[in-house]
Amino acid sequence: MTAPHAATRARPPETEPRRDDYGENLQAASVLVIDDEPGMRNFLTKILEPRVKRVEQARSAAQAAEILDQAHFDLIILDNIMPGKTGLEWLGEQRRVGLFADAIMITAYADLDTAIQALRTGVADFVLKPFRANQILNAVARALDRKCLARENYLLKHALSDGGTAAQGRLLGNSPAITRVREMLVKVAPTPSTVLFTGASGTGKEIAARTLHGLSDRAEAPFVAVNCAAISPDHIAEELFGVVEGGARRKDGLFLHADGGVLFLDEVAQLPEQVQAALLRVLEDRRIRPLGAEREIPLNLRFFFATNADLEAAVAEGRFRADLFHRINVVNIEMPPLRERTEDIVELAALFMSEMSRGLALPALELNEDVLLKLARYDWPGNVRELRNMIERSVILGQFPEEFAGHGRITGEAAIETLELVEQRHILSVLDSCGGNRAEAARRLGVSRKTIDRKCAAWDL
Repeated sequence: MTAPHAATRARPPETEPRRDDYGENLQAASVLVIDDEPGMRNFLTKILEPRVKRVEQARSAAQAAEILDQAHFDLIILDNIMPGKTGLEWLGEQRRVGLFADAIMITAYADLDTAIQALRTGVADFVLKPFRANQILNAVARALDRKCLARENYLLKHALSDGGTAAQGRLLGNSPAITRVREMLVKVAPTPSTVLFTGASGTGKEIAARTLHGLSDRAEAPFVAVNCAAISPDHIAEELFGVVEGGARRKDGLFLHADGGVLFLDEVAQLPEQVQAALLRVLEDRRIRPLGAEREIPLNLRFFFATNADLEAAVAEGRFRADLFHRINVVNIEMPPLRERTEDIVELAALFMSEMSRGLALPALELNEDVLLKLARYDWPGNVRELRNMIERSVILGQFPEEFAGHGRITGEAAIETLELVEQRHILSVLDSCGGNRAEAARRLGVSRKTIDRKCAAWDL
């Protein structure tokens, strides 16, 4: 909060800044104006309306409380002198029942006692009457910039504590299995639907979720990933929903930090039973009640979920709520294991080798034909994550593990030839396991019978 002596005061006339001068945070904000004087409400609304996403006004503290029960605002502008109670008294009451918006106080008086009370109530700034349009706009822009910076810092710390930067990559590969995943992501992206990503550990569920977020209309909004298994069951409700601790003391939860964007709950099967029940209500009502709060807060969120567990089995065993399972299982995208997309191993291995060599400042190892064929024949129980970790370890040690070691060199056009060779070996292996039944081989590979016939013709089979 700006101290009273540094509060905004009237200044000589100056050229009013353009809309863009106040920053993108202003344009994306929702603001509630509270003042008993119609002239002041209309003045503030008139200067804010063309510059913010949404602005509403309340003529009294009681009407403002009703509006806050129905909508969430990024910022509140209120007069301190209103009938019945001061703005600071009203703000203190609202903080105790669960008000998370920042506030700017407009007042003709800003003595020391008022400043101390404002600090305790969580006021972000003072604007002293009389003021001009650019002064209130500057105060609003500063408050929103601070709020967004605090949000970004919190999410960065959360990401680092949650394991950091794992899943920041791209969804790589051109195999039929991963192509089907991409096609599904494109179909689902324009919708607001909830998506459940399933598949074994290391198959790239979070990368697929981030890819979907990037394709959606929320691409510029936050993507908040939460590993439900990494947070203590005793603290996960507090982390998700936030806490009201009385007065100006509050903790915004991850639901609020993700507001407007996407919340990705990984390992959702690990949620405690009471949190499952609370999450079901959030999905149904799109509202949350922070711990200790009396007010529910409306949310604008899209939800993605992921699990490597069999949720249907967990429901049958009573470990996961059946109603929650049906609520999150709107669109299911199953990530294929690496053993079902061996055609992608060359591209993945080459990318990981380049990244590790550059990141560790160590020489890259040669991906020769023997190595690539051994990589393609391995079962990869840890999937793409296991491949990445193996290559990182190999770069550090300066050699591949014995089971993958080879000799000879493959670069340039030869890499493409080896990719074709890996594909050929894989298809022939599946055909062999099917006793030569091309229809069954096509089913197992997830391709058409015509594709198998075309490949076999090219190989003179």
